[in-house]
Amino acid sequence: MTSIYSMRQALATNLATISGLRASAEIPDNPSPPIGIINLDTIDYNLAMNQGLTQYNFVVTVIVGRAAERTMQRKLDAYSEISGPQSVKVAIESDRTLGGVAYDLRVERSNVVGSITINDQIYLAAEFTVTVYA
Repeated sequence: MTSIYSMRQALATNLATISGLRASAEIPDNPSPPIGIINLDTIDYNLAMNQGLTQYNFVVTVIVGRAAERTMQRKLDAYSEISGPQSVKVAIESDRTLGGVAYDLRVERSNVVGSITINDQIYLAAEFTVTVYA
């Protein structure tokens, strides 16, 4: 049986293939941008007979840095691209079985959140919705 923890770890491993981007399978107390954080959003059980398929919906939040800097906006743009070396979609989908713990996955969408506040600091961030079938 696949564990949620192993999926989180494998997603973080895929995300960490982006040069200069840290990846965390767990929510850090004090994130240090640029960082991608893997969060479990929802689970859809019993999609096939005998618990043969479960859909796990993750949200990957990528935090880049201070909201006032244009450089950070460009960095967020690069992470949101459909292709290229900085693409979160390409990195996460680089191993669609997550090292054998899933049947398949796909990055469904990117939602540029804009400014977020963490520990009284304002950062730019985007969320990526990832569906994993296991």
